Amino acid sequence: MQLKPLLYLLVPIVVLFCSSNVSNPANDPYKTKNNLHYTDDYKLVWADEFNTEGPVDSKNWTYETGFVRNHELQWYQNKNVYCEKGNLIIEARKIHEPNPNYVAGSNDWKKSREFIDYTSGCIKTVGKQSWKYGRFVMRARINTHMGLWPAFWTLGEKGSWPSNGEIDIMEFYRQKLLANIAIGTAQPNKALWFSNTRLISSFNDAAWSNKFHTWRMDWDEQNISLYVDDILLNQQPMKSLYNRDNTGINPFQQPHYILLNLAIGGDSGGDPGSTDFPNRYEIDYVRVYQKH
Repeated sequence: MQLKPLLYLLVPIVVLFCSSNVSNPANDPYKTKNNLHYTDDYKLVWADEFNTEGPVDSKNWTYETGFVRNHELQWYQNKNVYCEKGNLIIEARKIHEPNPNYVAGSNDWKKSREFIDYTSGCIKTVGKQSWKYGRFVMRARINTHMGLWPAFWTLGEKGSWPSNGEIDIMEFYRQKLLANIAIGTAQPNKALWFSNTRLISSFNDAAWSNKFHTWRMDWDEQNISLYVDDILLNQQPMKSLYNRDNTGINPFQQPHYILLNLAIGGDSGGDPGSTDFPNRYEIDYVRVYQKH
């Protein structure tokens, strides 16, 4: 962001955490950045601009730790997540260390692995920041090599997955972007997905992966709409997004919190064997707007 070097000159003290800045909506640079044009119906209500060096702001984010989901290869840890030169960095690394939770003969995949072969990071605003409806925006650069699985997504505060609702504003693996919405079904832990995908090659830009792009969700009482660089990837009417578990609950009529992570391999990410490490998911900012 062009204003970031100026901020360092204006602030003479050392700041230990990534800043969470909500600027005056009338001067919000997002309204014109990257030639994206929006109406004045939305007001900036929260943002993290990641403008200072070091750990993320503990007022906004918590860390996931260990092996977490989808049989993914990475061990999540907080030291793989840091702010640097105005960006949030989530860095995946290749290592070989003992799994502290290893149990010989265990049927639990989180305990049956004797070693940790990759580390990475996942942060989330659960218990700290959440919103019902709004425009959620992230500007980021993702590496599109095989085995990498970066995401910008939300989960509902109440209910167990998937009946709490999941929205994947940005998800990438195996050379395609995904824009997904998941709801619950009568079978526990089984989701009904409303998904659309787009191959990276369809953008006809050999340098696409070297550039920053803007992902956004517009979420209101009528629809959930998911975009990349103002291109609509998926839109679903709210009236169809009720859980198919006889409750009739719509999990998107409640506050959701944000997650940012870089996964490796697992059920969907592919084989990272030919991918170089360390590898980065770089995030310029995350912002939330709501209607006046």
